[in-house]
Amino acid sequence: MTDQHPDFPIEKLGDCKIPSPMSRVLFTSDDDRVVYDSRLSVIKTYTCEGENPPAFEMAGPREKIFFDPSKLKCGIVTCGGICPGVNDVIRAITLSLFHHYGVRAVFGFRYGFEGLSPKYQHPVLELTPSDVAPIHQIGGTILGTSRGPQDVEEMVDTLERMNVSILFAVGGDGTLRGAQAIGEEISKRRLKMGVIGVPKTIDNDISFVGKSFGFETAVAESKTATYSAHVEAVGARNGIGLVKLMGREAGFIAAHASLANPEVNFCLIPEVRFSMDVFLDVLKARLQKRGHAVIVIAEGAGQDIMGERKDVDPSGNPRLGDIGSYMRDMIKKYLDKQGTDFTLKYIDPSYTIRSMPANPQDSVFCLLLGHNAVHAGMAGRTNMVVGHWNGEYTHVPISTVVSRKKRVDPRGRLWSSVIASTGQPAEMI
Repeated sequence: MTDQHPDFPIEKLGDCKIPSPMSRVLFTSDDDRVVYDSRLSVIKTYTCEGENPPAFEMAGPREKIFFDPSKLKCGIVTCGGICPGVNDVIRAITLSLFHHYGVRAVFGFRYGFEGLSPKYQHPVLELTPSDVAPIHQIGGTILGTSRGPQDVEEMVDTLERMNVSILFAVGGDGTLRGAQAIGEEISKRRLKMGVIGVPKTIDNDISFVGKSFGFETAVAESKTATYSAHVEAVGARNGIGLVKLMGREAGFIAAHASLANPEVNFCLIPEVRFSMDVFLDVLKARLQKRGHAVIVIAEGAGQDIMGERKDVDPSGNPRLGDIGSYMRDMIKKYLDKQGTDFTLKYIDPSYTIRSMPANPQDSVFCLLLGHNAVHAGMAGRTNMVVGHWNGEYTHVPISTVVSRKKRVDPRGRLWSSVIASTGQPAEMI
C-alpha cells in the first residue's frame, strides 16, 4: 500500500487497526502535511491551478498502529563514519520502543551491516533501558560501525530468522541505499517487515532533509579551531591560520563555520572551484593590506587541482587527496618564492569533532528523530526516513532521499552571506 499523495508517497505495510498504548500525547493525522516549498509565490501557483503543492507526510504518533507491541521484535544498525549524536538516536529509539509502546525485544546489530551477515559472527546486543541510559553522554556508537555493502539476501535471512519486524538504519547515503535494497528484498518476499531510516551525515548533504544530526555540534566545535587559527594569525607578522574541516562533496560545515566566526577571510568549498594561482595572488594581497589571514577549507575542496584520483573507499566513494596539507605546502612554496616572511599554522580538527558527544541542540534533535522513527515504524510505514522540514518532522521515501545529494548553491543566499562575511572575491578562477 502507498499513500495517495503524488509527490512523496510513503509505503505502508497495511491498515493500522491496533489502538496505540500511548496517552496524553498529540496524535498526528495521516492527512497532516508539511509543504515542501513554503514560498507564497510557489503555493499560489499551485492554488491557481487547483492543485495542492508538493508536501511531505507529517511524522508523529498515530492513534492506531500496525504492529502488536507484545509480539514485536526490532533491530537497530548504525553504519558509516561516526558523528555526534549517534548514541542519542540509539537511546531514543530503544527507550521509545520500551516506554511508549511496551516493546521488550530490541536488538543492536554490531558494526553496521556486517552485524546482519552470519559470516562475521558479530554477537547481537539485546538493548534495554538500563543498557542505553548513559550512552548519550559519550561520542561514537555503542554498536560500532562499518562501511561497505553486504549480501542483501543474507541480511534479510537474518532478520527473518530472528523474527525482526522493524529495522532502524542509522546512516548516510550509502546506508540508506543499503536499507533501500533490504526493503526491496523484503517486498520481494512479501514479508510484513518495516525499514525506517534515520539520516546521519555530519556534512549535512542529505537531500529533502533540512539538516542532519551532528551538524550543529560540528559547527559549534569548529569555532574553537577557527578562533585558534585567528589568534595564531594575528600574533605573527604575515600570520596565516589554515583550518581544514569536514565536507567531502558539500561545504555546509565550512560555510557555517565561517559565518560563526567572522574572523575567517577565505572559505573554500567543493561546490565552488578556484584556481591556485589566483587564490595565492589574492592571499598575498590580503597579507600586504591586513598583515594576517584565516583560511577555512572543506576536505573535498580543490580536488581537481591535485590531479585525478581513481581509488575508492569500501563505500565506493573516491578517496580524497589531503587538500589541507597540499594548500599548506603550496602557500609556503609560493610565499618563500616571493621572499615574504610569514608564519603558517595548520589545524585539522576533523576527528576530534567527529568523536564529540552531541551538544544540547543536537541532543534534542536526536531524541525527536528517534521518537518519530519509532512512531513511523509502529504505524506500519516502511522504506522511508524521518526528516525535518520547515520546523516539522516528516516522512520521506528512501528512494527520494537517495535520488540526489544536497549541495551549497553557489548562487544561493548561504554562499552569498559567506562572500559578504569573509570579503573574499566571488570568483577565484
